[in-house]
Amino acid sequence: MPVFVGGESVSVTEEMYWIADELRAVANLGLRFAENPYDKERYERILSASARLIAALERRSPDEVISGCQGQPEPLEPQRVRQCRSVPRRTHPPHPKVRRRTLALPGGLVEVGETLAEAAQRELLEEANVKGEVARLLGIWDSRLNGGRTKAQMYFAVFLIEPEPGEPEAGPETTGARFFSERELSDLSPGHQITVPMVFRLQRGEIAVPCFNVPERTQG
Repeated sequence: MPVFVGGESVSVTEEMYWIADELRAVANLGLRFAENPYDKERYERILSASARLIAALERRSPDEVISGCQGQPEPLEPQRVRQCRSVPRRTHPPHPKVRRRTLALPGGLVEVGETLAEAAQRELLEEANVKGEVARLLGIWDSRLNGGRTKAQMYFAVFLIEPEPGEPEAGPETTGARFFSERELSDLSPGHQITVPMVFRLQRGEIAVPCFNVPERTQG
């Protein structure tokens, strides 16, 4: 019997593996950052449940499975390898930025089980209190090529979002949030010195959409 995920039909077995992967990634992240024994015990139970689910699917011992699950979140954590950023569409002034210590586009790590677009919407709401619908992908930037300071290679997906009426407001992770015009930009966060000017050019049609970190002469 098929299961429908995102409009696509997948087998029950595939869906069970996805659920097990998500549980395993959440548990290992929780165990990494948990500060008290009660939280650690809960995350260990989640990890055990993930192992039991995989063991049932593969007819293996849960103990054998869990030995390969502990401390191994990397293949199952999309947030370790990709980030998303949001650009709400606004005419006057045209582009929003969020002020942490320096100016940056709203964005952050993708959660387990999220799509890139869902993460962009969530981060925009969390950091700037702006709700909106994703209009299109503007580009994907490689952290090695955009001047970012990440310890591991990461990919930054930037989406154009149609915002609902209202003004940006700072969230728990930001010291301020408002819309900035292109001429107001200064003191940009590492990586944004390349990304943000290109976002303006992408919206003006000077660079082909989506941008994907190739030389501009090949992008139109």
